[in-house]
Amino acid sequence: MAEIRRKKVKFDPKNLVLTAGSTSANETLIFCLAEPGEALLIPTPYYPGFDRDLKWRTGAEIVPIHCYSSNNFRITESALEEAYEQAQKLNLTVKGVFITNPSNPLGTTMSHDELNILITFAMAKNIHIVSDEIYAGTVFDSPKFISIMEALIDRKLEKSKMWNQVHIVSSLSKDLGLPGFRIGMIYSNNETLIAAATKMSSFGLISSQTQYLLSKILGDRKFIKRYIKENKKQLIHRREMLASGLANSGIKCLESNAGLFCFIDMRDLLKSNTFEAEMELWKKIISDVGLNVSPGSSCHCSEPGWFRVCFANMSKETLDLAMQRISNFVNSEGNLLRNFRQQPPLVAATGSRRIRTIANWVIKLSSGDGRTDR
Repeated sequence: MAEIRRKKVKFDPKNLVLTAGSTSANETLIFCLAEPGEALLIPTPYYPGFDRDLKWRTGAEIVPIHCYSSNNFRITESALEEAYEQAQKLNLTVKGVFITNPSNPLGTTMSHDELNILITFAMAKNIHIVSDEIYAGTVFDSPKFISIMEALIDRKLEKSKMWNQVHIVSSLSKDLGLPGFRIGMIYSNNETLIAAATKMSSFGLISSQTQYLLSKILGDRKFIKRYIKENKKQLIHRREMLASGLANSGIKCLESNAGLFCFIDMRDLLKSNTFEAEMELWKKIISDVGLNVSPGSSCHCSEPGWFRVCFANMSKETLDLAMQRISNFVNSEGNLLRNFRQQPPLVAATGSRRIRTIANWVIKLSSGDGRTDR
């Protein structure tokens, strides 16, 4: 954790709780912080799985902090206050603000100003901050990643009440490409919370074999440094490939510096400025173009027409093909089917019938609860 954060923050192992992945870590934290019916404020757009992870078993509620493209979806003081007032109107007690830094789906890191606004707000309301930092190791470009803990230290708040009201979730799934290992972490300076989370971690333990293998991997410091460096190099290269390919088709990407995805602006392709038109466009991209993207509405985006596109989990050839299909779609929607049939399939099958069958399955699966992959 310290290595990825450029050793700006020192972490005490006594304040660390291991969990079976970040999903378990997030749920455990909410169990510790909120009673059923109490609320967390979360900036939009956010990872749709939080509707499940933070709410289903804990009984907690989520109140969105609406952010907009006019300032690249940055958190503002007025947006925080509006969300807090909305919670009060709903008779919900706000227990904290939950952020994802770097953001999924935006692929951006929070600025020093944003973090300071957030800390000041939390101090004024006497509430907690949970910072999900599972993408910290994927920051590939400037500005540098700033952990919420680093922001507290910069403000010399180590001896303040806020020091015990900030909690971090981390994971090795994205940092080291180990999603199947299911290794998540809770870090907090709050001894009471750590004691409670430690007891609850019994319901989601990491196997001894996994911990042993992980200790061997992390013990090779040279490999870890080399891996992080190469990973960032590959991510920025793929991001540039995606951004330039989309730009050639007249589609803009939100300026990003982290993550495995881009948030792209397809508002010009909507028949109307509505979420219904967004879903119509999404189904067409899935079924006819043969590309799997996530609509912004699944991430509770406040504006229709934004989509999350992943770029890190495919070959260069597949990414090139995807950009070609997008270009065909944008340039001539009337010739879409003909252009689509002339392209080789993205899946191991011949003909468009199976692609359409798989696309329909994706739509059915995705529309079940609006979730998308982390």
